[in-house]
Amino acid sequence: MRAAFDAMGPWVGGMIPAVANIIDDADDDLAGKRYRAIFISDLHLGTPGCQASALLDFMRHHPSDYLYLVGDIVDGWQLRRRWYWPQSHNDVIQKLLRRARKGCRIVYVPGNHDEFARGFIGHQFGGIEVVEDAIHTTADGRHIWVTHGDLFDGVIQCAKWLAYLGDNLYEFTLKLNRHLNHWRARLGLPYWSLSAYLKHKVKKALAYVTDFEVAVANEAKRRGHQGVVCGHIHRAEMRDINGTLYCNDGDWVESRTALVEHYDGRLELVQWAAVKESRGLGQKAAVATA
Repeated sequence: MRAAFDAMGPWVGGMIPAVANIIDDADDDLAGKRYRAIFISDLHLGTPGCQASALLDFMRHHPSDYLYLVGDIVDGWQLRRRWYWPQSHNDVIQKLLRRARKGCRIVYVPGNHDEFARGFIGHQFGGIEVVEDAIHTTADGRHIWVTHGDLFDGVIQCAKWLAYLGDNLYEFTLKLNRHLNHWRARLGLPYWSLSAYLKHKVKKALAYVTDFEVAVANEAKRRGHQGVVCGHIHRAEMRDINGTLYCNDGDWVESRTALVEHYDGRLELVQWAAVKESRGLGQKAAVATA
């Protein structure tokens, strides 16, 4: 996987400054709302399911002082099986580098799909800090623990082969979902997620999600924090669990969600709708606030 990591160019091998310096600034941030902090995870760059264009649209409209990359940014599992790296995925990397160069503090917390990056913890690449986890202090003084969340997944920790199997099944579901939504779009029907439907309908899946959320929130409380931000399970959520604020920023494979902090410290979970072709603008729908 190190070879694949090196092949990505901008991230390692001393190439970041060179690439960053030649990026065209013509594609700067567009007019939009600025946030104090943005948390995104589970981009899964390197897979056909990654919605890189929607992510770029979101980032162009919303600059921030802090940007947290909460794991599974690059999908090393899939890249190891099959190399897939279109220009739009390169554009995401370049956008991150440009944002760091312009003064945004970018903190990268690797997850299980990009676990190879954990070998670079403590280093900076193009201004992007690689850390094991992070503590974010909101404008109103709350301490929020930032972790990907895979450490609370028993399948990842105890039966990694099963996790790989599940990943393959998930990719197959996403492939079916893309074909299904192609025909739904032709019929004028809105986007519909097959995997999200299955997650909500299968009792064991719901139990797993609930157990995961409670475990993460309890650990944050044990560490003395008022809240936690994680990813991993591809389910955007914001709720109080036993007095601890649990936030999952979702993913950029299906839900296109991000957690944002306003300048008054208020946290909001937002969903970025598909780009409007007729006007070239994205739309945001608020999901929850705290």
